[in-house]
Amino acid sequence: MTESLDVVVIGAGLAGLACARELGGHGLDVRVLEASDAVGGRVRSDRVDGFTLDRGFQVLNTGYPELPRFVDLAGLDLRAFDPFLGVHLDGRRVLIGNPLQRPTSLTTLLSVPVGGFYGRLATGVYAARCVALPTGRLKGRSDVSSAEAWRSAGIPTDMVNGVLRPFFAGVLLEQGMTTSRRFTDLMIRMFALGRSTVPSKGMQALPERIASALPEGTIELSTPVRRVDSRQVETTDGRVSARAVVVCTDPWTAASLLPDRMSLPEARGVTTVYHSAPDFPEATGTLLLDGDSSLLANTIALSKAAPEYAPKGRVLISSSVVHGSVPEHVDGPEVRRALARLHGTDTSHWELIATYDLPHALPGMPAPHPMRKPVRLSYDGDWVYVAGDHRDTSSLQGALVSGRRAASAVLADLGVRR
Repeated sequence: MTESLDVVVIGAGLAGLACARELGGHGLDVRVLEASDAVGGRVRSDRVDGFTLDRGFQVLNTGYPELPRFVDLAGLDLRAFDPFLGVHLDGRRVLIGNPLQRPTSLTTLLSVPVGGFYGRLATGVYAARCVALPTGRLKGRSDVSSAEAWRSAGIPTDMVNGVLRPFFAGVLLEQGMTTSRRFTDLMIRMFALGRSTVPSKGMQALPERIASALPEGTIELSTPVRRVDSRQVETTDGRVSARAVVVCTDPWTAASLLPDRMSLPEARGVTTVYHSAPDFPEATGTLLLDGDSSLLANTIALSKAAPEYAPKGRVLISSSVVHGSVPEHVDGPEVRRALARLHGTDTSHWELIATYDLPHALPGMPAPHPMRKPVRLSYDGDWVYVAGDHRDTSSLQGALVSGRRAASAVLADLGVRR
């Protein structure tokens, strides 16, 4: 294979697809080379015995401002989680609602048995400021760890350990809350303004929807890339020449293709376990957190929110454990007891469907963390372009933004009028 194109994009994850969409929309001849057998990168879904299993617990937050630029959310047929968090505290489940979505749920914040009155007030004021301040102001706040920001805001330790840490452990994939407060502040804003959802056909429907707008033949699957430089890509099938090359992979793959040109972030890992159970009265589409233990990051009867995820008469339960606190047996008695306590039912008869161990689920963002990293990297007097959530924030939003930023840089350097 010997071709000459305008741009070669390496990787058909969200960043690569967003980059290709932007470049193709300006009339450039673009080719996307993907090593795996489908689009999506880390956003993939499998079908197993009638169940839809996302590769790791993943959520599409409708508050992400970049999503409408690339996809019609209505076309994804989204299924929303219950607008509450179920937190297990002091041996009982406490429901915490979002007052912006259900004003009557404001009273649920007052029933949380941690923090005391002033601690709950401090937490509410902190969250309200994250929602009210412009995003530019949030990004400009002091770049300290989330733990330090909450401590400075007067949020008591029992509120952090009972509510904030259990929730953000599943978002940040870490227990120490060392992540930059600038990112957690933005996530508080997104969760307050948006809804946590999944597409009815699984999370992979998101990248598939974006890819469907590209011209036929743009994406070449099962095409691993061996080497890159600023004007050429070498694959297992041959070489492709281009006016620009954009590496849109995870940071660890990108670093192997661009040695000595990138600093590697710390990897955040998670293990997600899927169980099947007969329908049970306590099953709910509410995300459940354990404020009394750090064993499980979260668990949810996922098919109660998205019925299409399970065959009729069965319930699909998704549970995640952050790396660093993974027990010896992820489906052992300790995990089963925790699930029984959180879901309020006997779990001994639940069937294990699949386990996804993902050591590189997210790039870490410990403070201080630049909210944006360069998408141009110097390469022998020229440029190679890089995109991915590691160039912005470790999120779907960050991946899409980085793809658009890389495309803008390519367009500018090639002299293409926007």
